[in-house]
Amino acid sequence: MTDFVTDNSIWDVAETMPLDQLRELQLHRLRRTLERVAEVPFYKEAFARSGVTSTKIKTLDDLRRLPFTTKKDLRDHYPLGFLAVGRDKVARFHGSSGTTGKPTFVAYTNEDLNIWSDLCARFLVGGGLRPEHTVHIAFGYGLFTGGFGLHYGVERVGAAVVPAAAGNTRRQIMLIRDLGADVLVCTPSYALNIAETTRSTGIDPKELSLKFAHFGGEPWTEDMRNQIEAGMGLLAFNNYGLSEVIGPGVSGECPVRNGMHIQEDHFIVECVNPETLEPVGEGESGELIFTTLTRQAMPVIRYRTRDIARLYHSPCPCGRTGVRMSRVVGRTDDMLIIRGVNVFPSQIEEALLRVEGTAPHYLIEVGRPGTLDEVTVHVEVRPENLSDKMSRMQELRNQIDREIQSITGLRVKVNLVEPQTLERFVGKAKRVLDHRTEKNDA
Repeated sequence: MTDFVTDNSIWDVAETMPLDQLRELQLHRLRRTLERVAEVPFYKEAFARSGVTSTKIKTLDDLRRLPFTTKKDLRDHYPLGFLAVGRDKVARFHGSSGTTGKPTFVAYTNEDLNIWSDLCARFLVGGGLRPEHTVHIAFGYGLFTGGFGLHYGVERVGAAVVPAAAGNTRRQIMLIRDLGADVLVCTPSYALNIAETTRSTGIDPKELSLKFAHFGGEPWTEDMRNQIEAGMGLLAFNNYGLSEVIGPGVSGECPVRNGMHIQEDHFIVECVNPETLEPVGEGESGELIFTTLTRQAMPVIRYRTRDIARLYHSPCPCGRTGVRMSRVVGRTDDMLIIRGVNVFPSQIEEALLRVEGTAPHYLIEVGRPGTLDEVTVHVEVRPENLSDKMSRMQELRNQIDREIQSITGLRVKVNLVEPQTLERFVGKAKRVLDHRTEKNDA
């Protein structure tokens, strides 16, 4: 059985593989991966404690006998304690910054880079990309995996790339207009920034040449997708990835856009209760756990992503056979516990975008001035909905409060602010200020 597949002609074949063949391939690649990490110190010790070896993995259900891997484990073995190949085999390093100030490094062999390009090409093609297109990439280029991953995926498809990188929004708009880009790649919050800046120059964003967009790098809601599509006149596709697993390319949407297809010939996914670590039921929310099957330089076993989503195994009309994941609703480490209620920022966003007159720019401020938590949601009002009448603005506040309460069960203070008041971001948007954490750190 072939261990790696990087031939472009196999994309559709791999994505529509019969499930029995797919499971057989996964089991074969899982055993090979366990052999590959057997001398990595962390896994060598963990396997010794559990008594698990590649020869004892008889079925995919045996995966649950293997240890979890966490971000802390990677940090504890900083910088390259998880490297499974010699330094002479490493072709590139990427990394993600952490709260400690040190990045979590990930390494790639040339074969890893080829596979990564293929995986990004798969979801890009699923989202409409064709060789005749021009793709404007407004992700940062550097240790962050987003820019490079999408860049080489686009090139693998055969389309042209405009590596605009992040920042200088007016220049981004000029490049999109002058070069006639068909596809936009960036975070969804930055797409909103591009649209807003375009309008400020007197140009309707729908007059731009863009036909498709591929967004990642941060959670976003279906309501935000609808706003972006209506405001920019394009089709927006969601994709998912994380540097510890490979980067973008773990999953992406097909034309049906009913969940992101996970590339199961390269990854095994689990969905577990983050408290009990037991599997959740079909379609229930849980933490995503990934095991890489083809990574050479730095494979990971049962990596706890902290991302909360759902898995769907029902057939997709597009014909792809792999399991689908919902959009990420939040992370276990960005979940807010307000007066005993679990709240994700994406739930606040969903509520705001249901209220006509609000712009998709907001900030959630949490504090505890006394003994109880208090939440203030700062949200921009669209220019056409600003009013000198206090009664009209109060009704807008009440609508927002009701929508947030209906989704989260919480009453919050709503602070309406003028357009262009809240900070804009070229990368991941920062939506929460939790002053309770500041007190604890003081």
